[in-house]
Amino acid sequence: MTQADGPLNATRPGDSVAIGQIGIARGTGVLRTFVGSCVGLVLHAPNQRATGLAHVMLPASNGRETPPGKYADTAVAETLRLLREAAGETALACTAKLVGGATMFEFQSGTPIGEQNVLALERILGDLGIPITGRLCGGRHGRRLAVDVVTGTVTVETAGHGTETLM
Repeated sequence: MTQADGPLNATRPGDSVAIGQIGIARGTGVLRTFVGSCVGLVLHAPNQRATGLAHVMLPASNGRETPPGKYADTAVAETLRLLREAAGETALACTAKLVGGATMFEFQSGTPIGEQNVLALERILGDLGIPITGRLCGGRHGRRLAVDVVTGTVTVETAGHGTETLM
C-alpha cells in the first residue's frame, strides 16, 4: 500500500501513513500514523471533504527531493499539490493541524529535532496563510493519530496520557 519514494494515495478507512510519506483521501475514510519527534501535518479542505496527512521527519530537505513527505519544506507543498489534484481544483481553503514534535532522545544538544520540525512547519504554514487550528506538540511521548477525512477531526492517543481530540 505504501511506496518507498512517493506519496501514499490513501482512500480506504484505516490506511496508515509511514515516515516520510503523504496520505491523501477524499470523501470518506481515516488516515493514521504514529509520531514521536516526527510531526503529523494534517491539511484539511472542508469544502472538498479532502484531507492530507504528511509524516514529517526533518525540518529541511537541503536540496533532497525524495521522499517529499519527509521534510517540512517539501511536505507542505506536495501535500497541497496532491490535495488540489484529488479535489480537481487549483485553489483550496485549507486549515492545518500539527501533532508530534516530541523530545524522544535525551542525548540531543541544542534545539531538539521535534521542536525544529514544529517551528519549520509553523513558519511555512504562516508564510502561506494557512491557519493552524489545532496542535498537540512537544513533550516526551509518542502519539498515535487518526484523522477523519470528512470532518478533519484528529484523535490523538498519547502513550501513557490518554486520548485528546482536535476539532
